[in-house]
Amino acid sequence: MPVFDDSAFDDHERVLFCRDAATGLRAVIAIHSTALGPAAGGCRLWRYASEQDAIHDVLRLSQGMSYKNAMAGLAFGGGKAVILKGEDFDGSPALFERFGEFVDSLGGRYITAEDVGMSVETMEIVARRTRFVTGLSKKEGHAGGDPSPKTAWGIFKGIEAAVQHKLDRASVAGLTVAVQGVGNVGFNLCRYLAEAGAKIVVADIDERRTAAARDELGATVVGLDEILFQEVDVLAPCALGAILNERSIPKLRTRIVAGAANNQLETAADGQRLADAGILYAPDYVINAGGIINVAAEYFGTADDAEVMAQIEAIGPRLTRIFEEADRTGRPTNVIADEQAREIIAAARKAG
Repeated sequence: MPVFDDSAFDDHERVLFCRDAATGLRAVIAIHSTALGPAAGGCRLWRYASEQDAIHDVLRLSQGMSYKNAMAGLAFGGGKAVILKGEDFDGSPALFERFGEFVDSLGGRYITAEDVGMSVETMEIVARRTRFVTGLSKKEGHAGGDPSPKTAWGIFKGIEAAVQHKLDRASVAGLTVAVQGVGNVGFNLCRYLAEAGAKIVVADIDERRTAAARDELGATVVGLDEILFQEVDVLAPCALGAILNERSIPKLRTRIVAGAANNQLETAADGQRLADAGILYAPDYVINAGGIINVAAEYFGTADDAEVMAQIEAIGPRLTRIFEEADRTGRPTNVIADEQAREIIAAARKAG
């Protein structure tokens, strides 16, 4: 299927296909919008079923980054990259350096960062070939480093806002939260939840992660096929996207969905399905903006850690305003967030 015919294509400004036979690199960089600034978004390393799946993913993710950055008030547009992890993938430094060269060829129109499958260490290798990269080793007194704890803190503050709005509870103490995926973000979220007195149910493809959550945080471990359908107060998807759809939503037993995963809704119509089921949905790109807020502070050098945390804590009130408008208008939260993000981007395009 041509890129222009993909359902996730949204007038993207540029899509770059990166191929290097010597290292085995196969990657796609998608720039959705630069209306607000250089397109920023992480690089995902993943084993896709097909090249078309990778293209669809990077198109959706890059659009989501435009909306995320707009809603967070950042001077960033939206972009994303994926590196396809094939059977012969060796993850050599040369491969990541070559990816850095492709990023550099865009002249700063795209700023890359860490995402699923990548790490601070791999971003340091990418940075050997380009300066248009963030998520590097943290320097004392400055923003930077692994953005996962910052993302998790934003999710936690967003859950608190959702709990206050939907359940009229001032905290998560005594509530039960199901966390799907306990990688870097999910595990940090579990830590924050446990410290606040919540009960945690977890699942992950890596049994070592769930064992750590059980042993260190007292989490209950369930199967991957069970986690979405636990009877809980909050469901926090923190793995991959498209898990909320016409098949899964009727089986949910939660009153709130608020998690870190990008593109949690398989289609926009699934936001209405959640609303019809009486489930409050925290739009993913609003609640999971903590990491990119940290990335922006690192890249522009505009804020230290304390200022970054203050910006991240604004995620809660931002969600509350979306929830209140949804109540007032009877429209689903994802539609409201999308409209607000598009208005911000359109205004910047008109002004610029």
